[in-house]
Amino acid sequence: MGGSESSKGVVMGRLIECVKEISGLPECLNFCKRVYGNLVRRVKLLSPLFEELKDSDESLSEEQLQSFESLLIALDSAKTLLKAVNQGSKLYQALRRNDTADKFQKVTEKIEAALSEIPYNKLQISEEVREQIELVHAQFKRAKAQTEFADIQLDLEMAVAQNEKDPDHAILKKLSEKLHLKTINDLRKESTELHELMITNAGELGDSFEMIASLLSKLRDCVLTENPEVDISECEKLSVKHRSPVIPDDFRCPISLELMKDPVIVSTGQTYERSCIQKWLDAGHKTCPKTQQTLVHTALTPNYVLKSLIALWCESNGIELPKKQGSCRTKKCGASSLSDCDRNAITALLYKLMSNDTEQQRAAAGELRLLAKRNADNRVCIAEAGAIPPLVDLLSSSDPRTQEHAVTALLNLSINESNKGTIVNAGAIPDIVDVLKNGSMEARENAAATLFSLSVLDENKVQIGAAGAIPALIKLLCEGTPRGKKDAATAIFNLSIYQGNKARAVKAGIVAPLIQFLKDAGGGMVDEALAILAILASHYEGRVAIGQAEPIPTLVEVIRTGSPRNRENAVAVLWSLCTGDLLQLKLAKEHGAEAALQELSENGTDRAKRKAGSILEVLQRMEGDDKLPNS
Repeated sequence: MGGSESSKGVVMGRLIECVKEISGLPECLNFCKRVYGNLVRRVKLLSPLFEELKDSDESLSEEQLQSFESLLIALDSAKTLLKAVNQGSKLYQALRRNDTADKFQKVTEKIEAALSEIPYNKLQISEEVREQIELVHAQFKRAKAQTEFADIQLDLEMAVAQNEKDPDHAILKKLSEKLHLKTINDLRKESTELHELMITNAGELGDSFEMIASLLSKLRDCVLTENPEVDISECEKLSVKHRSPVIPDDFRCPISLELMKDPVIVSTGQTYERSCIQKWLDAGHKTCPKTQQTLVHTALTPNYVLKSLIALWCESNGIELPKKQGSCRTKKCGASSLSDCDRNAITALLYKLMSNDTEQQRAAAGELRLLAKRNADNRVCIAEAGAIPPLVDLLSSSDPRTQEHAVTALLNLSINESNKGTIVNAGAIPDIVDVLKNGSMEARENAAATLFSLSVLDENKVQIGAAGAIPALIKLLCEGTPRGKKDAATAIFNLSIYQGNKARAVKAGIVAPLIQFLKDAGGGMVDEALAILAILASHYEGRVAIGQAEPIPTLVEVIRTGSPRNRENAVAVLWSLCTGDLLQLKLAKEHGAEAALQELSENGTDRAKRKAGSILEVLQRMEGDDKLPNS
């Protein structure tokens, strides 16, 4: 009994501490505010149960303890999610709100499932606490069954603000209020968060960065019009212009301590005035002046968002921002304009790329990687300058960092549809596959993403599969970082649209890790695993391999509790397995598939309803004559 009492004390203590941490989290000031507040409020209401049990002399059975441990795991997941959504770029969070909604839904379901296991009636707790916990449990049940996140108005406002060149001021104002980006300080913080995000997650952002930067610029104009921070009379406004305002630290160059007019970002993520950092680099320094970290490349990326905020601050304070020295004439590059100095910079980088100096090659590949990521114009111009063949050559470089830059530059260039053909025609596929097999983890991840990008064209799917990419992608799927696994899964899915690659994937052992992902719901790969299984199940060898992995119980569970898309894919796999296979049909029946399929046939997506109805028909016929027709 003592051991059980001791275990109870530890578990209750950890539950109390977890609730305390969640209760102490700061208020959420973004689009998640309502669902965040509801989750925190409900979790707080669980505290009296843990306090009362901790102080009581009652011992808990092993089964009861396990149910509280399950609840602790669920609350830990909630704490992690709540922390994550309350920090970082608010605009990026808003763009990914569907993913966030799914995460809140999953956490709510985990807490509700854990609460369902707790036998309140058998616990020695006061009537008042029991009633409160039952009420909270009912709230979690309701939350599980509805989407608290639905905000059609926000969807509409985001779409208008993104797509219209000059959106209505009223829409921007509503958006700035919903996202709590209402003041210059809010925008300055958002700018910092956005650039932190760009530096730490550059490979995942893609073109989202430009979209967010554009939105931030429009919101800045809205804030300037509203000017909520200045609440003084016209007379006082005039006098403000004659004062010498304090320049915010974020707007000063760390080298000159002067207001920046052309801020640029170096590889460590620090921002400097372009002329100051350029002098530092020209003097032969290879470190970041502020952090003393070694610079992995010398590319200088314009900090457009900070530049816009500095302009806004100057305008608000009646300060004229000094103009940059020198100007560039512009010429047409493809269908867009590019300055002579940008064109000259690309040409200079091309010479470095083709030199025999490893350091110059590495630096040039790094700068082209950043330029290609920046915008569509650069992607066209870099390809037109002839940079793709030398970048392909550098995929075989013995220097890991150069190889990493080269494959990532090709990934960024491949966003342009016409560049895909140029990359393939330069003989890149075997070399990209080689990087996927033997490169650093970052290079392997970006090689997987490049193969996915190239495989959008059907003719490339055959070539990529024939080059041996699929076993290497499966290896990355098993041992990569979370991002690497996602990149590998996306590439495998796209390649498997071609029939011949389905057989390659099955022979290379894809099914076992996919089934494992399916069983490990916390691993974050369920969506991808089901999508690939659904596509492999349409192939005979895939169907056999999936059937041998005994997936029926897991598939039935997904059909019962999964998201609409996962339920659709799970029933598609089940349908392929059960069509013409009496054994799989019997297994499905034994694991309670009928009830789950019945519910899905009434409430699923159109495709899911059709598949569920088809399996139910066969199950009913099997009951009628105890044998499967045409089996």
